Amino acid sequence: MQGKKTLLLIFLFIPFFLVSAQETPVNPVSNKVFTPFIFNPAITGSKDFLSVDLLAALQNNQYTQILSANTRLKKPGRDQLLNPAVREFSNFGVGAYAFNDLTGGNRNAGIGISGAYHIPLDREKISFLSVGAAAKGVYSHYPGDADLGKPERDTIFPNLDAGIYYYNPSFYAGISAVNILSEPPAKDTIPVSREYFLTAGFKVVLSRSLNIVMEPSVIVNTGDTLPDNLRDMIHPGLKLYLGNFCLGSYLNDYDRIPFFFQYK
Repeated sequence: MQGKKTLLLIFLFIPFFLVSAQETPVNPVSNKVFTPFIFNPAITGSKDFLSVDLLAALQNNQYTQILSANTRLKKPGRDQLLNPAVREFSNFGVGAYAFNDLTGGNRNAGIGISGAYHIPLDREKISFLSVGAAAKGVYSHYPGDADLGKPERDTIFPNLDAGIYYYNPSFYAGISAVNILSEPPAKDTIPVSREYFLTAGFKVVLSRSLNIVMEPSVIVNTGDTLPDNLRDMIHPGLKLYLGNFCLGSYLNDYDRIPFFFQYK
């Protein structure tokens, strides 16, 4: 794991747009790249530094902002009090996020908190298996549709996410379920859908002296029913780390290719 504290992730996406009525906004799509603990709470605290992310997107009539942070809690002890440079971490990670998503007259806004327990799988504490859960509260505004006879509606509702995550310095994989409390569309009590995620990736060291690392990855996402085209479930990504810089791409839509860069 890295020994640096990440205070801010700075990113840039070539304009990319996808309209969705899901609870956690998919615009910007970079939230899946930079804040994966939002869709798998078991990732919370999997890095040994504080990660704070501010993501925003503006496209046509859609406005989105996401602010999030997650970290591994330090283990209290005499060594840390006497020497702050000594950093020994506990098995617990915590995180929080807030988002605001406005598409036309539809608005989703909410806050969430997540926690994870990280179980070391070897004596050196290099490989971990973590389990996590998140609780969130969401406000949803639907402006109504006179043509369809649907009235304006405001809804405030709770929801839960849960996940499992395995990781080591070169490989990671996890599965999760989000919006667990959502009901079938016919009931429409909670106006978001239940979703399932599988994520996996690995790192390949291209140059140790120059600190160049390549990271291919994939996110598989589906709901309670499979899409007609299974390709729509699969979203590959690629990162290239150049020291403190990172650049790459993530395919949320095969018709558009976004690019991003990151500085830590």
